[in-house]
Amino acid sequence: MTHACCFSVSKALNFATAAGRLSISFTYKLKFPFKFSSRKIHMENNLSSDSRGALIVLEGLDRCGKTTQSSRLLSYLEELGHTVESWRFPDRTTNVGQMISSYLANKSHLDDHTIHLLFSANRWEKRSLMESKLKSGTTLIIDRYSYSGVAFSSAKGLNMEWCKAPEIGLLAPDLVLYLDISPENAAERGGYGEERYEKLEFQKKVAQSYKTLRDASWKIIDATLPIEDVEKQVRETVLNCVEACVKGKPLSELWLS
Repeated sequence: MTHACCFSVSKALNFATAAGRLSISFTYKLKFPFKFSSRKIHMENNLSSDSRGALIVLEGLDRCGKTTQSSRLLSYLEELGHTVESWRFPDRTTNVGQMISSYLANKSHLDDHTIHLLFSANRWEKRSLMESKLKSGTTLIIDRYSYSGVAFSSAKGLNMEWCKAPEIGLLAPDLVLYLDISPENAAERGGYGEERYEKLEFQKKVAQSYKTLRDASWKIIDATLPIEDVEKQVRETVLNCVEACVKGKPLSELWLS
């Protein structure tokens, strides 16, 4: 059975400007489809059979190298003549994204359930544009997606099935690349600890959540290898995915079983 959950989120943002401080209040009415099941949530509808771009998602712990590999993959596919864009979640350019950014920088506090739903809303903000881009032939490389939202929130103790529910109906990736690194190795990399979630013990819990989420369709890549070796594995896997989408692999929706 599918139900809709509608709620409002209000938040005041404070910014420093040349003229002083600026305070802006936002109120969002968010509506998510929820499908309740005694077991796992599952929904996957075919949307298109036309030639299209591929939806490629990079996942992994903080500081595993996702941003570096996203950038390198973008350049590689462009060199091959593909139309491609690199996206990142959370998208901090939107109003919802600004609320998330403030939270991640430890400048504000939100209930765990509330911030989870804001992360999901941030992805929903881009859902229509994402589908339009893919159908027009643009391949999208996404740095973090729904799996991050579920992994991080469930690491806080939230029920994993509850965490999945707001993601139902978002587009399913054609390929998930998981850059595998131990929490201890990630913690040794530059910049670690700058944001709220970059704490070793918490990242260990996130790693366990990812292990629960991932399945045989994910491509697991050893992120401790030299950057060039990681890039080579990414390239080899992505080319087959892009080719399948060009040949008309249909779009589908989350959640994957």
